[in-house]
Amino acid sequence: MFQENASANCSSIITACNEDGAFQTKGHSARILSPEEAERLAKDQVLVSEFKQLKLEKEAQKNWDLFYKRNSTNFFKDRHWTTREFQELKACREFADQKLTILEAGCGVGNCLFPLLEEDLNIFAYACDFSPRAVEYVKKNALYSTERCKVFQCDLTKDDLLENIPADSVDVVTLIFVLSAIHPDKMHLVLKNIYKVLKPGKCVLFRDYGLYDHAMLRFKSGSKLGENFYVRQDGTRSYFFTKEFLSQLFKAEGYEEVVNEYVQRETVNRKEDLRVPRVFLQSKFQKPFSKT
Repeated sequence: MFQENASANCSSIITACNEDGAFQTKGHSARILSPEEAERLAKDQVLVSEFKQLKLEKEAQKNWDLFYKRNSTNFFKDRHWTTREFQELKACREFADQKLTILEAGCGVGNCLFPLLEEDLNIFAYACDFSPRAVEYVKKNALYSTERCKVFQCDLTKDDLLENIPADSVDVVTLIFVLSAIHPDKMHLVLKNIYKVLKPGKCVLFRDYGLYDHAMLRFKSGSKLGENFYVRQDGTRSYFFTKEFLSQLFKAEGYEEVVNEYVQRETVNRKEDLRVPRVFLQSKFQKPFSKT
């Protein structure tokens, strides 16, 4: 796998991901659209009305709660790749059996949380989600134990994390496919909130949808809320990040950039001979050490 200290002059690294038949590249260049894709996106300039946008913002929690009611715990795959992709979960230890405290901001039904707790017995996890229903699913999971984790409902844009987590106490924060669901105007509030509980010198591990991901290209006309921001049929929303936008977002809240790169995957469906281009942004931002 690509290591974080590899030369910045290396534009991309290609790795095979045999578990799902995908090939993956990591680098600093965004995906290049085909002429047909570029034309289609250029034509899609009509935005959802302001009235509907305000309604979607007001009903955001309800829409995610309904999403989990429909899909229960079956929609997302368990994310066993997390420790493979983010070596920080192991590398930040000063000694092998050191206990780590992590925060999974936006835990959903535990698809990332429980694989982490299974793989690493020396982790205590705080976990929160916008959806009360998702939080209840986590608590009902057979692997849930109050000795290993504390889960709570939280709107990261307005509920103070300090009500549940001590200041400067968390070794690692994971922010995985969460920020994209939040209105771009409120994303900075999430980062400000997380900053308060993260230890100085420790990091936020970020992975989310990147610009020109296949999901972005599939939206039909009438789904656009703003630049790189769309609404799904079920009322949930999705933003598609550029590395420049993400870097500016984190730095404005006092973080330092460690890694910030595109992950481009081509998933191959051999039965249908279909190639699906996926684009994610995978990044690491550090809370600086306190100045003396």
